[in-house]
Amino acid sequence: MTRNWSKDTPDPAVTAIARTPVLLVALDFDGTASPLVPEPMKARAIPEIADVVARLAAMPDTEVAYVSGRSLVHLREIAEHAEDSPVILAGSHGAQYWFPGEGEADVVESAQDRDLRESLYAELEPLLTQYPGVELERKTFGVGIHGRPAEPAVERAAFAAVDEVLARRAAHWRRRTGDRILEFSSRDEGKDAAIGMLRDRTGATGILFAGDDVTDEDALRALGPDDLGVRVGEGETAATLRVGSPQQIAEVLDVIAAERDAGRE
Repeated sequence: MTRNWSKDTPDPAVTAIARTPVLLVALDFDGTASPLVPEPMKARAIPEIADVVARLAAMPDTEVAYVSGRSLVHLREIAEHAEDSPVILAGSHGAQYWFPGEGEADVVESAQDRDLRESLYAELEPLLTQYPGVELERKTFGVGIHGRPAEPAVERAAFAAVDEVLARRAAHWRRRTGDRILEFSSRDEGKDAAIGMLRDRTGATGILFAGDDVTDEDALRALGPDDLGVRVGEGETAATLRVGSPQQIAEVLDVIAAERDAGRE
């Protein structure tokens, strides 16, 4: 059963994950580290998240990662992620990675997928000009259509038009929906794969994953009994804990950082 977070009441699951020997804190970005914003590339982590992420990433036996559906190049921009950052990045739902001290991992894309993606951009760009407020995002392995700035009826019509194009031209691509976003990818990876990969990579004995949207449930369902899932906002979820905002995610992480600090004394 999912329970609500209260900073005034100690939570045993938060205490337990804080005390795990090797901790991985993995956060979705949009809606989790950052509030949802009308213009996708203006998203930024709230200061409270940025501060506690830096604090955790500097601790021994503690890794921090952003796990996002964003293409890696866009995730690096909105996360204000420098070359010397200690924070791991998993972009494109786990199809792309950036590791501290190593940089971006190589990813191979077929010429067929690349050519199809470029052809789809060419068809979708003029099509979406008919739907005010709907924006096309060029993703590394596909396309994203953002409807948040548009009227809901316009968004629905635009999504239906894009569905028709992709059903006709790229029916084998993976379709995902989220909070006022529709996206398609030639890659099949989900955030569950990212959690598995990062667990192996970091040797984590416990993972905290936090997310706010449908695609984050893949990662939440992949967590084990020694992990902790946190859902931001409403909706059906596999998470143990529910918070109301990125500010409350920062509260949870502050408790974990304080507990890990205390454990070293």
